[in-house]
Amino acid sequence: MRQSKTEDQLIQFIQENKADFYRLAYSYVKNSQDALDIVQESIRKALSAKNSLQKVHSIKSWFYKIVVNTALDFLRKKKKVTIVDETNLEYINQGKNEKYQNLDLKRSLEELPLKYRSIIVLRFYEDLTIDEVAEILQEKPNTVKTRLYRALEILRIKME
Repeated sequence: MRQSKTEDQLIQFIQENKADFYRLAYSYVKNSQDALDIVQESIRKALSAKNSLQKVHSIKSWFYKIVVNTALDFLRKKKKVTIVDETNLEYINQGKNEKYQNLDLKRSLEELPLKYRSIIVLRFYEDLTIDEVAEILQEKPNTVKTRLYRALEILRIKME
């Protein structure tokens, strides 16, 4: 059976951008195996829903939306509780007072509410435009801008 033109374009797009999708999924779950599972599930969802793609030129935001929603579904289903023994807790607390800017930024970003973190990740780590972020998160561009500025303000305060 011959693949449709849309399916060919989708497969090509996924192959060309697979590292970006993995990075996006990883930014949500912080685990490489879970990120791979999310990407795989996103590809499965995209291929089964390829007929719902109305405009081929919007394939980027359409697939990013699938990855983000799959990652969020994964996080909702798997609220992890990590049990840490005293030895590991002491080890973790040893470096707590050390100041490394990138680690501080990473921790501050992880502490942001998900609605802010998603916007920061998509805008700055995935280099998407405000309009693309708005389409992926199904929000109005002005809402995205407001949340972006609020997230940046929260990060600035935490970093000081």
